[in-house]
This record gives sequence, C-alpha cells and structure tokens, in this order.
Amino acid sequence: MNPLLTISNSLNNPPAFSKITNDHFKPAFEQLIEKAKAEIDKIGASEAQPTFENTIEALEFAGKDLDRVSAIFFNLNSAETNDEMQAIAREVSPMLTEFSNDILLNEQLFKRVKTVYDQQNREDLSPEAQTLLDKTYKSFTRNGALLSNEKKARLRKIDVELAQLSLEFGEHVLAETNKYELVLENEADLAGLPDQIKEQAAETAENKGYPGKWVITLEYPSYVPFMTYSARRDLREKLAKAFGSKAFKGDDLDNREIVKQIVKLRNERAKLLGYKTHAHFVLEERMAQSPDKVMDFLSELEKYGKPGARRDVEEVAAFAQKLDGLEKLEKWDFAYYSEKLKKEKYNVDDELLKPYFQLEHVVEGVFKTAEKLFGIRFIENPSIDRYHKDVTVYEVKDENDNDVATFYADFFPRAGKRAGAWMTSYAGQYKDESGNHRPLVSIVCNFTKPSKTTPSLLTFNEVTTLFHEFGHALHGMLANGTYESLSGTSVYWDFVELPSQLMENWCYEKECLDLFARHYKTGEKIPQEYIERIKESASFMEGYQTMRQLSFGMLDMAWHGTENLEVENVAAFESDIMSKTDVLAPIEGTNMSCSFSHIFQGGYSAGYYSYKWAEVLDADAFEYFKEHGIFNRSIADKFKEHVLSAGGSEHPMKLYKRFRGQEPDVKALLRRAGLLQ
Repeated sequence: MNPLLTISNSLNNPPAFSKITNDHFKPAFEQLIEKAKAEIDKIGASEAQPTFENTIEALEFAGKDLDRVSAIFFNLNSAETNDEMQAIAREVSPMLTEFSNDILLNEQLFKRVKTVYDQQNREDLSPEAQTLLDKTYKSFTRNGALLSNEKKARLRKIDVELAQLSLEFGEHVLAETNKYELVLENEADLAGLPDQIKEQAAETAENKGYPGKWVITLEYPSYVPFMTYSARRDLREKLAKAFGSKAFKGDDLDNREIVKQIVKLRNERAKLLGYKTHAHFVLEERMAQSPDKVMDFLSELEKYGKPGARRDVEEVAAFAQKLDGLEKLEKWDFAYYSEKLKKEKYNVDDELLKPYFQLEHVVEGVFKTAEKLFGIRFIENPSIDRYHKDVTVYEVKDENDNDVATFYADFFPRAGKRAGAWMTSYAGQYKDESGNHRPLVSIVCNFTKPSKTTPSLLTFNEVTTLFHEFGHALHGMLANGTYESLSGTSVYWDFVELPSQLMENWCYEKECLDLFARHYKTGEKIPQEYIERIKESASFMEGYQTMRQLSFGMLDMAWHGTENLEVENVAAFESDIMSKTDVLAPIEGTNMSCSFSHIFQGGYSAGYYSYKWAEVLDADAFEYFKEHGIFNRSIADKFKEHVLSAGGSEHPMKLYKRFRGQEPDVKALLRRAGLLQ
C-alpha cells in the first residue's frame, strides 16, 4: 500500500515519513491529480445555480490530498533531497503545472466563478469569504481565463517551461555548492580561525576523505566564519571568488542562459495578461502595488543608506590600513576587518558570545518567549515520525492544553539540504465540518553541528536567524482561519516577513536574553555588559548592510520591472545596476544573478524589496511593544489576533492598522538603524 494514498486530512495527522520511499511519489501524484481533477470537474459540470458555497468554497476544499502530498514531496526535495528525488521533481513539476492550468483555464468552471463574482451580495459574506471570492476570481484572470484559446495555450507552455527552468536553476546552484572544497593542508592556512571552526573543518575533511586535513565549503556555516575570521587574505579572496562565481563559469552548470530565459518568459507571460512587466503583474497583489512605489521606497532608504555605507567603508578601510597597512579594501576583506573593528569598538565578537548561545538553550529561549507572549507550550514527542534523525518533533499546546500545531525543527547542514534557513508547512490550518485542522509546521536551518568536544554554539547572527524563522513558524502555528489558502503565511508577500523580522527584536533585549543565554560550560548568565555591547553594536555597519539589501532589491526590480527588456550579457547588465549601489569594487569573475535563488528559484521575483518593507513594519511594531513592555500580553494578544491568526483574511494594511492603530512609519526603521541623523 502506498502510504501517500492513505494520508487522510483528519485532524492533526503527521506524515509517516519512515514508510515513504521515493517509489511512492510519482504514482501518488498521478492518482491524486486524477482524483482532484474529478472533484474540480464535478464543480464545473454542476447544473445547480452557482453560489459561493457550491463553487468558491467547493473549489477551496477540492484537491486537499494532492496538496498534502505536494507539500511533503517538495519540502523533502529542499531538506532531504537526492538525485532520484530531483529527477522525480523534474517529472512531476510539469504535471502539477499542467493540472493547475487545467483548472485556471477551464472555461466552464470560470463561468461559474465569474457568475458568483458578478452577482454575489458582498454584505452576505464575512470579510474572509469576500477575500476568498476576490482571490479565486483573480486566480483565474491572472492566469489567463479571459484570454483567447491561442493565448491560453501559449500561457500553459510558458508555465511548464518556467517550472522546469526554476528547478534547473536551483539544481545548478546546489551542485556548485556541494562540489566545491577548499582543502587546507597546513596549520598556517588556519590562521585566525576559532578552534571550533578548525575542529568543524577537520571533521568535514575526514567525512570527505581527507584525514588529517581541513576542508572549507561554500555552505554558510563554513563559508561565513572563514570569511569573518581567516587571517589569510589570499584564501579569503579565493573563497569569495568561488562563492560569487557559482553557476557562472561557462560550463554545464552555468545559469546565465537560464536567467535570461526565465526573465524573458516571465515578461512575456505578464504581457499576455495585459501587464507592462512581470513586476507590474506581481505587485498588483502586494502592499507596494506598483514598481514605481517600490523604487520610490528603495530610493528613500538609499538617501540615508548610501552616506551611511560610505562612512562604514571609510571607517573599515582606515582601520585595515592602520592595523595591517592595507592599501585597498576589497569585498573579501570587509567581513574580516569589520569584525575586528567591531571587537575593538564594542569589545564584542562572535567568539566571545557563542559560548552563551548553545543551540539547545536558544531553542528553549525561543519557546519561552512564545509562551510568555502567546501562551503556547512545546513538548518534544519522539514517537512522532520524522524524515531524518537530526529532526526534533514537538507537540504545541495552548494554555488549555488544546492542540495548536505539530512542529518540526531541522537545524544542521547535510548534502541533501539546500543552503539557508526557511520555514514551511507539511499541512496548513483550516476549518471544515470535522473541526479545526491544526498545521504541521517546520523550520529548516544550517547551523554548525556539534563536534566531538563542543555542542552546537550559535553566532549571534544565527540566534537572530532562529528567532526569525520561528516568527514565520508562529504565523503558521497560530493560524485560525476558515480557508487554508488564506491561512497562516498565505498573505501578501511583502507582509509575510513582518512576524519573522519582528521576532528578531527580542534577541537584543535583556529580559529575553536572560531566559536562555547562559554559558554552556559554567551555566553563567550572559553578563549585562555583553548585552549592552550587543545593543550598542546592533546598528554597526548598518549603512553597508542596508545598501547591500537595497542593491539586491534594485537588481531584482531591474530584471523584472523593465519594460521590453532585452539582455544579451547577464554580467554587463548586472554590473550596470550594481554599480549604482556598490560602495566597494566588485569582484571580477563573480555574478549575483546566477545564484540569486530567492528570485529565480524561490518566490521573491519582483519581491526582494519586501525584506526592507517588512523591516519598516517590524521596527514600527516593536516600538509599540517597547512603549508597553516587550512581554506585554495585551499587545501580544492584539498582534496574535490581527496578524498571526488572521493570516490573509483581509488586506494586510487593514490588519496592521487594527493592531497598531496607525500606518507604519518608515522613520522607525531609520531610527533603529542609526541612519537618521
């Protein structure tokens, strides 16, 4: 029996991962696509007068089994993949795209949807139901329902091609990351590296068949510490060039042509649907609304960010010159010297702080923070099946011992896991006649694994990463809507980062740090002076970091918001855009676009600006908490009710104003960043 075909949508039903093999996926997809098609066809063929219930709601609840299996497969393809799974992904992605198009280009079905959209009395619907009606109608029109048959066929072809190209792009980046090894043979090559990083590099070398040596990889827990601490400038340069040239070497893993094809197809698709560019299409469904508004927003931040970035670079360059006689500061020098400067200015660095941030303690701290704010508890349950031995599973309960969610935590890098950190769901929250289906939520990270002698100790940046992803998880876990497509993190893309970025703020507060930051050997709480230094250094190099994020956002908008874009040379196009924001010379032979997975593989195309947009929201929201106390339960309850539990049930600005009582103030971010002079 195929276990994927017996997954029911009964309440709180985690997948039996240990029973699932790769052989199960394709047959399950084939069978469940047919089942979902039958459910959809029944709705479209109904002779009953179209109503909200028999058409819009019926569509919302159709295909739930297929949704579950899709979530399981594609989540595993990110967190625990292999060549076989990637091959399956290449087969089933076009099948799913075709199925989606079968629905969205079904004229009989759209006719019923349009009838309800045109005739439904909105006052008879709840605000959430009104949102579902609008979203359903737009899902058809934004996918070609009003097009001629010829244009519909072209749209279908474009969508299948884009699905394939996106997968191929990601596979190239992952393959490039996995194949690179910087093998170090002498102690002198390790100059400046902390002991734990050396030990980790030695273990990596042993695992890769280089006993007695050290290996640095392009995975973030290896790459970032090396660039931050290695005193070997020649090796930093070598590693930076390897990292920046992923999928940009003119070989069979090169992504340049894929980038051009993706951009061309996205813009062709947008024009078919009556939009100027892909960005115009995307931003219609965002808080920002238009490319002009995004660029105005980015330009407003640039006014304050660029002078700050120049000051930061001048300060680091002067410090490097004074310390080592460095004549010209390069990009591969910035992390190294800025870390040394940070230590000199604030007497704080990762190696000083890491002993206070043992992973298990930080997890305990994020759980306590959630309990104090939202009244939820996390109980580890080893009997719940998991997809890898490194995953820990928790039952989440509220104050009345009701089920809130099942939570999967997956923290360490491995060959089958893509880089970075993310939150996802194996099943979303929704309500039906059987009750309130609680979600299955996961966060996936790539933190340094414990070694033979040392537990996993996080940098402060990794602590904020954990709180960030946990904020996304709270958005999923505390969801309380009727419809899964509007529940949890199913919100406008430039609103989705608010809960995650808001949670990072607690990491800088003594009241929160005292919950978990204690020395892994002595149990001593993190000293007050260290907390003060963390807070003082919070805006350190913020100008530089702001311009770095703005440059990515502007590159994204250049690719996706330029009408009639024709690009022959990817490198030249990128260079022209980045030169406007660069405050350090670019590294020759490197290219951001070819490994910019956020916009060419993930869902951030025409949306990378949303990180900064959400920073404005989170800075403004945290000022509200600070005014009343960071663990003020009434403010937390308002945030839970109007943001976390509300999901995408209404327009996000309405929800935010209900929580905050006002629209967000961009100056809140500039104040926090120390950029408002």
